Amino acid sequence: MTRTLLVVLTAALLVLAVSAPAIAQTAPASPDQSSNDPGYNHGRGGGINSYPSPSAIKYMPARDFQDRRIDMFMGDWHESMPRSLHGSLVVRDLLTKGDNFAPPSKAAILKYTNFVAYATLSAYASTMPTKLNNEQEVFYFIGGTGTLTAGGATGQLQKDVAAFMPANLEFVMRNSGDQPLTMYIISEPTPPGFKPNNKLLMIDERKAHFRTPAGPDPYIVPGSSGHWAHIVRELFAQRDGLASLSSILTVELPPLSLGEPHPHGPLQEEVWTALEGDSLAWEATGLRLQRPGMAYMIRPDGASTHTNINFGDAKIKFLYSVAGPRQ
Repeated sequence: MTRTLLVVLTAALLVLAVSAPAIAQTAPASPDQSSNDPGYNHGRGGGINSYPSPSAIKYMPARDFQDRRIDMFMGDWHESMPRSLHGSLVVRDLLTKGDNFAPPSKAAILKYTNFVAYATLSAYASTMPTKLNNEQEVFYFIGGTGTLTAGGATGQLQKDVAAFMPANLEFVMRNSGDQPLTMYIISEPTPPGFKPNNKLLMIDERKAHFRTPAGPDPYIVPGSSGHWAHIVRELFAQRDGLASLSSILTVELPPLSLGEPHPHGPLQEEVWTALEGDSLAWEATGLRLQRPGMAYMIRPDGASTHTNINFGDAKIKFLYSVAGPRQ
């Protein structure tokens, strides 16, 4: 091969190398979505109907002698001392472990859930690689941007995205922006012998299943799914791998409306965390102003009724969770 031909071939190869597209690197897999089929609870659409009449609800025979204690069943993260979680999350508790009926201290009312908390991750910060042991966590993001990586999958984090992190799966959360990544965390214990999922689940609330009433009901506000005015979107349920928790939802109330007052019996640990808008929380025979960042649980005695009243001209929104012995 002549020197001239060798120079020409070398030049041609250099041109091809420069002009050829780079080999694409394998992108991280996306997290699995919640199965999110209709009907986590009642009816084909997942919604419920109103109680057939007031006689179907058991009311207290007299004013609750523990009325003054309803404040013990409500927590506010603004009043909590910060603590660290997973290395760099700054966490402030709303509700903690305690007693469903007789809290030993304010907001210490949870029996089947570990805690409900508000958390922030600073700009451009990351958590430590973490595995949850004997517990699982649900994150609901309310501000900022970031990523959550677990089991080879990476999901994008932004407002109204929820993520379910099962036990024994290593994960890292990163804040990709110059503003804090803010979220609520619900932690649940896993019972002995429980087999957790091996994948991260994520869902955008705006794409979540929208409940419809179980049947015709003249008391339900158009567009709601039950209890008169509840607008419900389903995030996660036990078939997604929850252990102690039964379901995680978001619930909205239209302006100048209220949900149907009703009680809960033992083994029903139902928590209402205010996300957007002020409302009146109806607890037993008392009313309390509930602002974003506050959560409550009604005493599950089968007689204490509860609901929320939207007295404003804009919708209000809650993160709802319910826990109890696994069925």
